[in-house]
Parts: sequence; structure tokens; C-alpha cells
Amino acid sequence: MKFLYKIIVAVAITGSLWISSAMVSPVSDSYGSDFMPPGSAASSFHVPAFLSDDEVFAPLEKQVTRFMRRELLEGASVAVAKDGKLLYAKGFGYADKELSVEAEPHHLFRVASISKLITAAGIMRLQEQGILSLDTKVFGAQGVLNDSLYLNYRDKRVEDITVRHLLEHSGGWTTRWGDQMFMPTVIARSLKKPLPVSKCDIIRFVLNKRLHFTPGQASYYSNLGYMILGEVIAKVSGMDYEQYIQTNILYPLGIFDMRIGGSHLYERAELEVKYYEPRPTFYVADYLGDTTQVLRTYGGNDMHSLGAAGGWIASSTDLMKLMLSIDGFDSYPDLLQEESITAMVDKEINDHGPLGWRRIRANTWFRTGTLAGTSALMARMDNGIAYVVLFNTGSWKGPSLANDIVRVMNRGINAIDEWPDYNLFQMDHTWVSARRRPQLIY
Repeated sequence: MKFLYKIIVAVAITGSLWISSAMVSPVSDSYGSDFMPPGSAASSFHVPAFLSDDEVFAPLEKQVTRFMRRELLEGASVAVAKDGKLLYAKGFGYADKELSVEAEPHHLFRVASISKLITAAGIMRLQEQGILSLDTKVFGAQGVLNDSLYLNYRDKRVEDITVRHLLEHSGGWTTRWGDQMFMPTVIARSLKKPLPVSKCDIIRFVLNKRLHFTPGQASYYSNLGYMILGEVIAKVSGMDYEQYIQTNILYPLGIFDMRIGGSHLYERAELEVKYYEPRPTFYVADYLGDTTQVLRTYGGNDMHSLGAAGGWIASSTDLMKLMLSIDGFDSYPDLLQEESITAMVDKEINDHGPLGWRRIRANTWFRTGTLAGTSALMARMDNGIAYVVLFNTGSWKGPSLANDIVRVMNRGINAIDEWPDYNLFQMDHTWVSARRRPQLIY
């Protein structure tokens, strides 16, 4: 009754439900490269935060609020689902502290390396479409990236690199001399060209060096490998990487807000939060080559080049939709085929860890993301509970902050004795076809 009361109040105040767009039931077919989202300004499903004002979530909110205060985090967005139903979606703190804009569940955050899971889903979709396989070679005359620019490589072993190797971080590169995605000045000097450097420049740079190990023989976390996967997706699909992911993964799920983010404050997207760095902060050279010193959060990193490895921006509710569509449970229709989902997480066939996911521990699949001004975490549990947590503030703890977030979320979730019996995803009224979702009667 409490939930119904909230709905009645929303209708009474606004004359209709304040929902601006698109949940949908996932479908297996893509929209194709010529698809445009419906309407002139389509956006994803925006669930009002007040619909999650249920006392059963008080312990979770207490944990999140305490954590943010302790870690000096300015803003956050949290979404929780159980058995395919969105039960909780709220913002905490500020999306823009200077303008006193409070964070909402529809605000967009940089999701850093969660982008790798998005890219992996795109690769699996291409395999389902028969366009490539995980055994497809990447470099060499017979590889996908066989453009003349990439055929002058120093180490012949690059011809053995496959799509699978890049997915599982076993392509042959380490960060022994630095992360190739974050050393533009070194790359520009090596190639004798001015800044900024392009993705093509970065690939040429690494092909001019010897591999650090034989492909497939070891695994070392590689942002470079996933950037290259983005180029593979673009080459075999004949589309821009971002466009392929949107039209073949995101739009079929009713996700229209997600995109590759900008690097500078003036490139901030509509609905995107503002990012903050831990104090004391420091300044770095602008990746564009400008002599101006900038915050790493705004100008220190090339978000476009990071793209497939760490450049996406998204809301917690959109990421929840994506996660539920590749979680392998039948409580929410999966976008990818069962074989693809299994291939991403099966320990029997993946010698170097899961594909796209960061790790699988005990009964949970995790995907983390860390970047200047950003900490993000997605988790899918075997008991049907899933959550997404996004922060717009960096931490000196770096990737280890994810361990603290997991503890906070587990304490809050474990304190919930009885889960509500509703589904916030059903509040969407903008999708043209209700064929796959139940109707609500008010």
C-alpha cells in the first residue's frame, strides 16, 4: 500500500508519472547501424528517488552515508535489484557541490574500467552474429588490424595474439615501463609527433617494442588490450566502436543515455556529474599538449582513447539493466545467449580469469572501475541480488577502495530482513511496445 500511495501522490502532483523514458524488455536482435532512438531527445528510464523511500533500506542508506562521510566522497548513486527486479535506486550527496545539485539515480558517472565489461559484451555479441570468434587473430596480414600502419611490428609473436588473449589480459603486455594508455608524452616523443596522440599512435608505439611475454602464457591487467578490442569491434563491424555498442547492446535494452565521456569540464554531458579529487590534489600536463597544467580529472586523461577500456559514462540504473541482461538468470531476459554468458565466466575454459568481469569470488561476479575522480562497482550474486555503486570522487586508496565498498554494501544488504514486492522497472511508460512487460493499473 505504501508503494501504491507513492504512485498516487506522483500522479496527483504532476498529472502523470514523472518518468522520462525507456525501460524495456531486452530483445535479442540489434537495431542495426541506422537505428535512431525514438523521439528527438530520447533518454533512459529515469526513476524518481522518492520511490525508494522505504524503511527496509534504512540500514543500507546508513552504511552508505557513513562511508561517504568517512572517505570524503561528494556524491554517489546506488541501485539494488533482486531476482531481476529493481527495488532501490537513489542518489547521495552532490552531483555538483558548487551549485548544490543533489545526486539522483539518473545522473551519469564515469564508470572507468566497468567499460571493459561493456566491451566484452560487444565482442560476445559479434561472435553470436558470426562476425568474429574468440580465436580470431588481431595482428599480422591475416589479422583483423592488418592495415599497413600496423604491419611493421618488431616482435613476430604479435601475430599470435587473439581476441581471447585481449579479453583475458594475456596479450603479452605489462606496465613494467608504465601504462601505455597514460603516457602520451612518451609516445609522442617516440613517434616524433606532437600531442595529442591517437589510438592508432598508441598501437604503433607498442608494436615498435617487443612483447613482455608470449601471448597466452601469462596474464597482466591491460588497459591497452581493451583499447585494441575497441578498434577490433570498429574494424569488423564497419561502425564506430561507440555506435556499435549503442545500437547492438544498449539501445535494445532501452539504454539511451550511456556514451563515451569527455575529458574536460567543458565537455561535460547533460546529466553528467562533476568530478572531485582527494585532497591534497596535484596538477598534471594536459593530454592535448597544452602547456596549461590541469587536474587529472579534467584534462589529464584522454577519455576518448580510453573508450573501450575506461571511457563510458552511465547511470547506476542503466548499468543495472545491462548487468541483469548478462547475468545468466532467467528472472530478467538476457541479451546475450547462454553460451556467451557462460564463456565469459567459466573457470574451466578461462585459464586467466573471467572475460570482461574483474573477478569471480565465492558466489559473486565483480566488475570494478577506478579513475581520477571516479570509483565504481558492480556485483552480481548467486542469490539473485545485484547492486551498482558509483562515486564522483577519487580516493588515494585507488582500486583498493572497491574492497571497502563491498563490505559496506554487504553489511547494508544483509540487514534487510524482508525485501519489498515491487519492481521499479515497471514504472516506465515510454516504451512503445509493452509486449514483454506486465502492465500496471492505477
